[in-house]
Amino acid sequence: MHPFTFLLLSSLPFLTSEAAGWCYNSEDAACGPSTWKVTHAKCGMKKQSPINIVTKKAKLDKSLSPIKFEGYDDADTNKNWIIRNNGHSVQVALSGDINIKGGDLPGTYKAIQFHYHWGTASDPGSEHTIDGEQYPMELHIVHQNEKYSSFSDAVSHPDGLAVLGFLFEESSEKNSKITNLINALKHIPDNGNITELERFPLERMIPDQEKLDKYYRYQGSLTTPDCNEAVIWTVFAEPIPISKNQLNAFSETLSFSNSKPMTLNFRPVQKLNGRTVYVSDSAVRLFNAAGLSVLIAVWTSILFN
Repeated sequence: MHPFTFLLLSSLPFLTSEAAGWCYNSEDAACGPSTWKVTHAKCGMKKQSPINIVTKKAKLDKSLSPIKFEGYDDADTNKNWIIRNNGHSVQVALSGDINIKGGDLPGTYKAIQFHYHWGTASDPGSEHTIDGEQYPMELHIVHQNEKYSSFSDAVSHPDGLAVLGFLFEESSEKNSKITNLINALKHIPDNGNITELERFPLERMIPDQEKLDKYYRYQGSLTTPDCNEAVIWTVFAEPIPISKNQLNAFSETLSFSNSKPMTLNFRPVQKLNGRTVYVSDSAVRLFNAAGLSVLIAVWTSILFN
């Protein structure tokens, strides 16, 4: 990268909720998640994220139609994105007309950034869990309600942000769709490092369209301080495959702000406190079909053995 280009990149603002004086337990337990509510009062409120999604208790909501993804197929490679080690995660600042709407969202939401949460070579690291299962990693694509002029304004409203959560599952084969992003990690090992990431269609990172109508929905918060309760969460049922080597690249390449390996950068699940988790009709059919398949297999085994 040309030095002048890097100087310009380093001056760019990153849309983030991050506040000073917090960390994860793997960095320093003295400023870990259990302490956040002391210095960041919103982290102690009643609609916090992430949560454990109990599939049997999720309430069917037929208004949860398939989300409409606009600009996710944009292949304009003339405008690179910026990828950064922000001391807590790896974050990509998005540009261009990339939006979501539908799916009972109260408006159109513009994609502003995405980031990840992960564990270690041997421990899972997703933030949301499903029926108590924690997945290897989780992707968050953050969208801002277009009716708000700034991120700081959006996070002061319960409909300010819409975050899409995607869980990862370990695969025997590498996910070639995120190779460029994984390769970029070696250029941002330390807090504050910034580099360019060649732009690609955002749809490349997520499951195919026909698998995106299966999801859970609830009202929650940002999962880092200031923990603003301004997020409409959509957590998809279909996991994204990733190889062991690709997964390990995050924890083995990146470092926290204190130079310790960036591992286990997730907030533990929070109490529901009476909130309802809703589920789309497609997700219900997905799990019912899975249950039926198991039942058929059991009866087949009994009848023919």
